[in-house]
Amino acid sequence: MKPHIISVLVENKPGVLSRVSGLFSRRGYNIESLAVGTCETPDMSRITIVVIGDDMHIEQVKKQLNKLIDVIKIIDITEKEHVSRELALIKVHAEPGSPRSEVMQIADIFRAKIIDVGAQTLVLEITGDSEKIQAIETLLRPYGVLELVRTGRIALHRGAPSVK
Repeated sequence: MKPHIISVLVENKPGVLSRVSGLFSRRGYNIESLAVGTCETPDMSRITIVVIGDDMHIEQVKKQLNKLIDVIKIIDITEKEHVSRELALIKVHAEPGSPRSEVMQIADIFRAKIIDVGAQTLVLEITGDSEKIQAIETLLRPYGVLELVRTGRIALHRGAPSVK
């Protein structure tokens, strides 16, 4: 059992995401991460799904996905060279003075952006791999993480385009 990153190129139509995600739930798989948006071709969307499973079961899911009418192409980029990123917004309790400057130093070390400053809070934006986001979250917990939201992982195969 390991995480698989599956990139699904689909027609940009209503209901496609529901059919794709429904296929996973019907087979009893929990989607760990899901991100979808239009891509280089305006009438198509790219769905990036991270799901944990063994190779045999994931292969079966990919075959079922291929049967969906609106699916154009499926790529399991888990074993291929790829780049992947997540985005997180983290609201931290940061009183003026020493705690605030310490949070700002942590943000600087991780190349996070401070996107909002309140009387008692800072909101940080950070992009990177899952481990980087987890690391900054762990360091900020002692200051008081008030709110946190993470996007799903997005990923692209390195090199030549995977669809033409």
